[in-house]
Amino acid sequence: MRKLRELFSDTLIYGVSNVLARFINYLLVPFYTDVFSPARYGIVGLIYAAITFLNVIFTFGMESAYLRYAENRKEAANIFKTIQLSLLGFATILSLLLWLLMPWLLPLFNLGQETSGIFLMMIGIIWFDTLAIVPLAELRLIRKTIPFAALKLLHVGINIALNFYLILGLNFGIEAVFIANLAASMVITILVWIFTSDLLSGTWNSTWLTKAFQFGWPFVPAGIGFAINEVLDRFFLNNMDPAAAEQIYGMGTTPQDIVGIYNACYKLAVFMLLLVQMYRMAWQPFFMRHAGDEESPKMFGQAFVWYNAFSAILFLIVALFREQIVAIRIPILDATLIGSDYWLGLEIVPYLLLAYWFHGWYINFSSGVFIKEKTRILYKITLMGAVITIIANLALIPSFGMIGSATATLLSYGAMALTLGIYSKNIMHVPYRLPESFGLMVIFAALVFGEPIIVGWLSTGEIIGKMILFIIGLVVAGGYLLKLARFR
Repeated sequence: MRKLRELFSDTLIYGVSNVLARFINYLLVPFYTDVFSPARYGIVGLIYAAITFLNVIFTFGMESAYLRYAENRKEAANIFKTIQLSLLGFATILSLLLWLLMPWLLPLFNLGQETSGIFLMMIGIIWFDTLAIVPLAELRLIRKTIPFAALKLLHVGINIALNFYLILGLNFGIEAVFIANLAASMVITILVWIFTSDLLSGTWNSTWLTKAFQFGWPFVPAGIGFAINEVLDRFFLNNMDPAAAEQIYGMGTTPQDIVGIYNACYKLAVFMLLLVQMYRMAWQPFFMRHAGDEESPKMFGQAFVWYNAFSAILFLIVALFREQIVAIRIPILDATLIGSDYWLGLEIVPYLLLAYWFHGWYINFSSGVFIKEKTRILYKITLMGAVITIIANLALIPSFGMIGSATATLLSYGAMALTLGIYSKNIMHVPYRLPESFGLMVIFAALVFGEPIIVGWLSTGEIIGKMILFIIGLVVAGGYLLKLARFR
């Protein structure tokens, strides 16, 4: 249990910084939805969708490769310098290629030649973020959690301040979003290079580059598959039949409006994604440190049980009270958490929360393939998920719009998590207790999706009914922990 407390401690530190950073950053959502129309905000969503795709290609799995091999501290400096210089050259070449292709790519983002500056800033953001990925991984690996957290918060602080100054003070449009992000990424990259500059004293080693490449390349198709699962739905919605958009959502609603609405309401799922991300940041270094421990399979199984309990409670809070959450007013901005013009998309939130809950399963199950160096299975599974995403979006969007996209995301993440779970358990024999854990998810989903029927049957007011369902969920989660959260 002592080692699990180490995991919880690191998760908490990453979590506090990420929660605080995300919360501060989330202030931009009511701000954007108040000052931009859904169609203009849709462009922001499309650009950040592209950044998600391109980050995968630019970083080429080198973050995971560094975490895998830099545990050997005698060679850490050589590995660091080799990977960093490689990323510098690779990212620069790819950036130039994107610049050359810019005239053909602009229409994908609803941009014209007059707004090509936004595309160039997108390239700059990706370039700087690529060069920060390995230094930030080093901070995580050696458990320098405080500097890591401080850099994350500084990034958000710069981004927020510039957004408000440029939009409110100088009356900039959506280009302010990318100017602010570019400035923040540039500052953080410079600082994290300074913090890890001692590792640049290492020696370039082609052998380490080969090993890193062999370990990291499966993460490229895996990452592309993940990016497809995560953001391709924006492009599908953007190309939705305008007649279908009006039939589902009313006259005058355009596909561009739907992208903006979907992108804004998607932000509510960030609460579950945040839990997954802060857990992942602590989990990957943790399971590599303890891979050789005799009790590691039991310990990994217990970590999975605790993750599920926290995810279940978070799912219930956000999914049950989503209408109340988005209506919270931000005093400084005099706006609701998400503008009322965007509330049309709140129906997607439970589906996306469940999808990210499954994504957390995937993160847990990845320990076995990392430790056993079976990473090639990851790209096969994520590409399977990508195929599910594409087919489900094409099949469901014409009839169900945003709900179709959200359902596609859930189906994809669910299939990926369960497939990796079965594979990982076979190669490492971790007692994940999948039937009980899946049963917990089904019960909580039933509480949320059955809320209108259950609350009507209880004959209580809406809020009282939601509170009763929440208490039932707490009891179920408590029983789950009492039964499983101990070593056997």
